[in-house]
Order: sequence, then structure tokens, then C-alpha cells
Amino acid sequence: MNHPALAARTAVVTGAASGMGAATARLLAAGGARVALLARRTDRLDALAAELTAAGGQALAVTADVTDQASVDAAAKAVHHAYGRVDLVVNNAGVMLPNPLSAARLDEWTRMIDTNLTGALRVIRAFTPDLTAVAAEGRTADLVNVSSIASHVLFPDYAVYGATKAALTQLSAALRTELGPCDVRVSTIEPGLTDTELPGHIDNPELREQLGAMFTAIPALAAEDIADLVAYTVSRPRHVNLRQSIVLPTRQA
Repeated sequence: MNHPALAARTAVVTGAASGMGAATARLLAAGGARVALLARRTDRLDALAAELTAAGGQALAVTADVTDQASVDAAAKAVHHAYGRVDLVVNNAGVMLPNPLSAARLDEWTRMIDTNLTGALRVIRAFTPDLTAVAAEGRTADLVNVSSIASHVLFPDYAVYGATKAALTQLSAALRTELGPCDVRVSTIEPGLTDTELPGHIDNPELREQLGAMFTAIPALAAEDIADLVAYTVSRPRHVNLRQSIVLPTRQA
């Protein structure tokens, strides 16, 4: 069913192949938005685009790697060719690779920084001109960055992941000073324990088991819960910016 505040909007969702990205894309498309699905896994994107289209929505699968500038440039070109200017960007692509700092995992540090921070910046660079142009026409323009409670809650062995998310939250705050005067809203969503694919990327057996125990002890948020918050955030009147939302499972302190 179309949502008045989402119908006729044009959205880009990164990390759309699974989890929060896929759930957000589903909800935005159900609300009437045209949704460009960006992620690395073409098969997953094609399946999701087919699902959304079959349900009466509009979706475009665009294979993209946010750690690769040429890939992001090509994706932006494909989105613009198909849909024109974008008025809603959800920066959701992210990786979580915990390990003690003493493990000196430069490969993991680089991947997290390139994805969680620089990747978000590449997407912002690609679509901010669209957002400012749309806002100048008097329409609603949104940039939503999906961060984490790890940006401000300290977890042993998650130092670099937490640092990338703190940087993303800080980036959002700073961007509000630049984009707010142009009537572009910048919002940060900081989820707590959420059931996504992220734990599957962890190669440290002890930390993987530790996280699994948390999921056993605490009924986690679903990806759909985060999607619901994103949709609520971007459907407020255009003069209202929900600047930072922290969302936790009820049993998580």
C-alpha cells in the first residue's frame, strides 16, 4: 500500500542484498518509492528486484562495491539513467570484523574502514548533488546513515568496528551543518543487537560464540524493525529531522 510520504520518491539503498538493507528496500518499495538496490551479490539483488516488482513495486538491481570508486561511479550512472535524480539515500552497507587489536588484522581494519566509512563517503559524494537539487525545488531530501550503538558503547575486541561507526555518526553530525541549511535532512540510525548476516563474517571462533550467546540471552531486533524506523524517519514533514535514533532490543541495557 502506497504511503503518501514515500510515493513518488526515488531511493538508493546500499547493502541491499540482505538484512536491514533488503528489509528497508522492501518497505520503501511497498510505500510507493522507486528503489535502486546496491550491493555486491548480483544474484541476491536480481531476486529481490524480481520480488519487489512482482509485488507491484519499482526496483532496480545495481551491482556495486562501495569500496571501489569506479564501481560506485558506474552504479550512480546506472541509477541516474534509469530513475533520474535521487531524493533518498540509505547508507547501510557495512561489515563487522571483531578481533583483539593485538591480533594486528590490518586486512580487517582496512576492509571495515573502506566499507563502513569511506564507502559511505563514496555514496554520499555520488548522490549529494541530487539531494541538494531536489531540496532546492522544495521537495524532501534525505540522507540516512546506518551506524551502530558501537559508536558510543564500548565492547572489547570491537575497537576498530566501533571507531568506524563513531566516525560515521560524527560525519552525519558534521554534514547536518553543511546540508541542513540546504534543506537536506541527515539522519543517523544506531541499532543495538539485530539479527543480520554480520555475525557470519566473524572468523574468531571465541568471539562468534560470545555473540551467539548474546542472541540466545536477548531477543534481538529484526531487520524489519530497523527498516520500520528508517521509513518513519524519512516520512516526517520535510522541516523535521530525526537527527539520531538509537534502537535497542528491550532486554539490552
